Amino acid sequence: MIVTRFAPSPNGSLHLGHAYSAITAYDLVQERGGRFLLRIEDIDGERSRAELADEFRADLEWLGLEWEELPAQSTRLDRYEEVARSLMSCGLLYPCTCTRADIVAAKPRVGADGTIYPGACKGCAVDPSKPAALRLDVDRAIAEVGEIFWEDELAGMIKADPREFGDVVLVRKDAPASYHLAATLDDAADGITLVTRGQDLFTSTHVHRVLQALLDLPVPEWHHHPLLVDASGQKLAKRRGSPSLADRRKAGEDGRELADALRAEKLPTGITIEST
Repeated sequence: MIVTRFAPSPNGSLHLGHAYSAITAYDLVQERGGRFLLRIEDIDGERSRAELADEFRADLEWLGLEWEELPAQSTRLDRYEEVARSLMSCGLLYPCTCTRADIVAAKPRVGADGTIYPGACKGCAVDPSKPAALRLDVDRAIAEVGEIFWEDELAGMIKADPREFGDVVLVRKDAPASYHLAATLDDAADGITLVTRGQDLFTSTHVHRVLQALLDLPVPEWHHHPLLVDASGQKLAKRRGSPSLADRRKAGEDGRELADALRAEKLPTGITIEST
């Protein structure tokens, strides 16, 4: 029996890309037997809007999906803090006061997932009066866990190697945890056996797998599905104003027909599924 989830952040309305992801996870459960869970990832500071969680539920019901709801991330802050303290005490995290401008000024190299933090604060005393993020000492983490792997249902067995992403942030300056830390801990707590999410998060799994090894957490499988992209080849995104599911629902569109069209890859004009 598989257990998978759909985990949206309430910082903007859902769009077709979210629908495709939720339907993919839901259908995997229907095919194999299991549980489809909804988790609201609501720790993004002032950008998180509580009213959007109700909108998400209405959207999923409109698409014809049924789910079990999990505690929202905001109920788990003590756990994030506890784990961060533990990693800090083991010398695996260090404070970083660098701003984005500081990082750009250091002319960092670019890796598989964008700009790589140049390590300016690593091994240094930082100004305690400045806001600080906590970064994972990736080299030390790899030395701690050794050679480890993770398996994606579509891509096969992958060796975990987060060094191409540098010392990633695990506790943000403006939030109690980064996506890397919160999602990894939540998936373990929720008994997730199959992490279903978009291909854009494929590389993040290298970091998540190392965290699982450091924290002795269960290791799920992953299913990174293709993304829906617009005419320019960019993935659909809230920040680019992709049409929302709520607007389609309120305009009287049939959600179940839309869900079936997404399953059949019959997409609106200008939207395609990326090739992988």
